[in-house]
Amino acid sequence: MQIKVRSRVRNADEIVSNDVIRLQSSFLKKAGQTLDRSDLIAYPPFINCHDHLISDWYPKAGDGKPYQNVSKWVIEMRSTPSFLERNRIWLNDGKFDLTKGNAPLIVRLGMYKNLFSGCVVVQDHISKQKDDYYQNNPITILKDYTQCHSLEMGNWWGGDDPVSEWKKTDGRMPFIIHLGEGTDDSARKCFPLLEQMDLLKPNTMIIHGIALSRAELKKCAEHDTTICWCPESNFFLIGQTLDIESCLEFGVNVVIGTDSTMSGGINLLSEIQTVHHKFPHFPLKDIFRMITANAAKALFLPDSYAELRSETENLLLLRHNHDDVFENILQTS
Repeated sequence: MQIKVRSRVRNADEIVSNDVIRLQSSFLKKAGQTLDRSDLIAYPPFINCHDHLISDWYPKAGDGKPYQNVSKWVIEMRSTPSFLERNRIWLNDGKFDLTKGNAPLIVRLGMYKNLFSGCVVVQDHISKQKDDYYQNNPITILKDYTQCHSLEMGNWWGGDDPVSEWKKTDGRMPFIIHLGEGTDDSARKCFPLLEQMDLLKPNTMIIHGIALSRAELKKCAEHDTTICWCPESNFFLIGQTLDIESCLEFGVNVVIGTDSTMSGGINLLSEIQTVHHKFPHFPLKDIFRMITANAAKALFLPDSYAELRSETENLLLLRHNHDDVFENILQTS
């Protein structure tokens, strides 16, 4: 199928006007059709680097009081109306098998949450699931990764210790871990411990990193370690967020995640709007990189996910609401 568009945003630095895109997809019923959609802007679909699909329940769990450490919220969260309501649909038996019972239904709702905000890939931070979990979905759930929940709470939802989990990657896929999600001494001790374990690696993705100092963020840049920024969740739970200014100064590979809706934004578009509201001086194209090229690098995705080529399998079309293609994303709901 050929689609004529107003603009094609190849990447943050290249925009092609009045372009024609050749869409190659098994979903197409009329592959030879030509569409004139000169009123639309074409983008590479977005990448959500951190979600908990089984926990995409609403409203947020808790009253939004700042916690010094997220571990305290985890305990209180289990008695909130949102969590108790989810228990009526799917009760966690401690095995974290998301292919059984009603779990696939809840996960699918989480996938549509992402799809409706322009995401083609989501990293679901949970213990590795059976192969069925990653197949025949409306979007791609990242399959190739290893994980540890956190150093503070251990791998309590399944998996080995962090060093063993990293060794499974052989440096060829992401190793993902919550780290420094708080402001107390316990949160601040996490990064030195990660460093002692020799896990500050190019394939390590730190989730949150609120407690990291400027010096520690500089080390992340030097080791090419990614940090996933979840601003809405951070402000709701901790009242603070990652030192994003230092990250940009040092050149840390920053990506954006939603976290679950029990603490984070309703979707990735909401997170983008929060970033712009809190940090209006940030170039919008830098935010765009965080949900495209930076994310593709962090998750070891093919280059085709980092940019929109003239021939593609994945395509995001948005209405033209603003002449600036990045401002246009902010005006999308």
